[in-house]
Formats: sequence, structure tokens, C-alpha cells
Amino acid sequence: MRILLWHVHGSWTDAFVRGRHDYLVPALPEGGPWGLGRAGRDWPASVREVALAGLDADAVDAVVLQRPEEITEVAKALGRQPGVELPAVYVEHNTPKGDFPFTRHPLADQRDIPVVHVTHFNRLAWDSGSAASVVIEHGIPDPGHLYTGELPELGVVVNEPVRRGRVTGTDLLPAFAAVAPLQVFGIKTEGLAAAIGVESARLTARGDLRTRELHRELARCRIYVHPMRWTSLGLSLLEAMHLGMPVLALAVTEAPRAVPPEAGAVSADVDELLRCARRLMANPEEARRRGLAAREAALERYGLGRFLDRWDEVLADLHAHPAHNGQRPHTTRLDEQILIPARERNIR
Repeated sequence: MRILLWHVHGSWTDAFVRGRHDYLVPALPEGGPWGLGRAGRDWPASVREVALAGLDADAVDAVVLQRPEEITEVAKALGRQPGVELPAVYVEHNTPKGDFPFTRHPLADQRDIPVVHVTHFNRLAWDSGSAASVVIEHGIPDPGHLYTGELPELGVVVNEPVRRGRVTGTDLLPAFAAVAPLQVFGIKTEGLAAAIGVESARLTARGDLRTRELHRELARCRIYVHPMRWTSLGLSLLEAMHLGMPVLALAVTEAPRAVPPEAGAVSADVDELLRCARRLMANPEEARRRGLAAREAALERYGLGRFLDRWDEVLADLHAHPAHNGQRPHTTRLDEQILIPARERNIR
């Protein structure tokens, strides 16, 4: 199938585009949220950047929507209404914001576009009304068992911890920094130590590293800490488990399902997590054993193969039962469509 989708959530897309299809990713010279394209990511050749405005409607077999506004954008650009004239599915990446648990999903009660949640908690938390909804749990390309734990430090991966504050558990970091120094990876981590009143010697902001470098550096830390209060799950948690790291996580949203007890500790009692952190810092072999358990659990439930197989089932169902007048999608060759040459792009 030729699947149209925007590059919205990089880590999720990194797994999704490793399937058996052709993936059309809108790109604009200025990039941005509506034209990020590949953004320099090491994706398969089956991921093709396209100019949405010049794309032939017959070049698309299905669209994977991730923002409500994309429904209008696709209809305007292709002249085909998603869910009615073009097979479509909507991926909900996030937990609801606002008046939880009464938050209505943007696609609630419509019957043309099924909603795919990335966690069971998300499906439970959103009020989707009569809209069809399913769960396809995350899949992670296996980075390998890179854990060394050589540094008696705690690794944290979080984007914009200063701005997001309590959502990302930023206020909890000083307590963990008192147990062991923190290495914090992610977007806009600069100035974090000063913002939360932690000495610079106890917190190093590592910034936004390339995926391979992030995995290598994170795996040197003794323990992974996942302090998120309100997040869908956090792919960084699953990546840390794949690396073979022992993990400490708040017992909220999907974390209790994702992390088995033998992989570290999952608790709403922060003091319990701190006690476990001290014990694993003092016992590197126990940390290694728990990391192996974390990796085994992650490979079993969040392996890439399982993820892609489940998506193939959903896409095949869309393809077999297209909404547009019972006809199968057209088969115009992708090579005949308007693609953006690399020399004409300004990828940051």
C-alpha cells in the first residue's frame, strides 16, 4: 500500500515506516510541523518525501492521520474525504488533556475513521463515544543489549522538562539527584539544574542526541528513571528496557502494564522508588539482572515484529473494505508523482 502520513512523532514513525509498504511523508522547504519530511532520519528507501500540494490523489491508498486538522488538509489537497473516499485511520498518541475522565476525543461518535490508541490506558481514558477504536501497542526497533551500567548515575529522557513541569515529574528530580547524579537527555534540557535548584555537579543536561548516540550514552547509566506523571507511556522507557537497563517508574497510566516487578520498581510511592535506586546503585549485579528482565519483557510485548504485524492487520482491513463507493484504491505508480529531490530540501 501507499500510505500518506506526516512526520509528527519521530520515535513512533521510526517504527511504523519499517513495515512492508511505501510511506509518503509530506515535506516543505521550510520544514515545520506540516512539512518535516524525513528530517535526516535513517529510514528505509520506502519512505518517500512528497509535495502534498502536487500529489496525485490516485497515488495514495490510505492515510494515517495523527492530528484532527489533517482531515481537512488531506481533503483539500487530494480532493478525497478521509474515511469516506479514502481509507483512513487516526492514531491517538496522547493521554487526554482537560476535564479527565470526561474528555471527548476529537473523532468521538464518527463512524468513518477508526481510532487506534497506542496504549490500553489511552483507550480507557478517552471518551470516544461510538467511534470504533482499537489498541496497537508500541513497537521498538531493537537497539541491542547495550547496557553497561558503568556510571553510578541515573539516566532520564524527557523533552522540555522546565516548561512541562509536573506533567513530566520535573519536580521529583531533586529527590533522585540526592541519591545519585542525573544525566538528563532530551529537547530543551538546558538550564534544568538551576530551574529546579539542583547543583550542577548533580545534574548534567545532555540535550537532544541522535538516536544511536542517545542509546549508547544512556546505557552507560546504572538505572533509568521514568518520572512522568501524565504521559501515554513514553517510548524512552521502552527503549531503556530494550537496552537492558533496570527501570524505576511512577505507577501511572500504562507503566504498570509495561514494566514487570522483576525489571526494577513501579510505584506511586516515590520513597519506594528512591530506596530501590539506592539498592541498585550499591548492587551493580542486581541492576544487571533486573535490566535483563526488562529487556526480555520489552522484546516480548513491544517488539517491532509484533507491532508491524498488528498494523498490517488494520491496514489490510482498510484496504479490503474501502469506504469510497466500495472500490479498491487506484494503482498509479508512485514514481510518477511529485517527489522532492534532496538538493531542493532544506532539512535542519
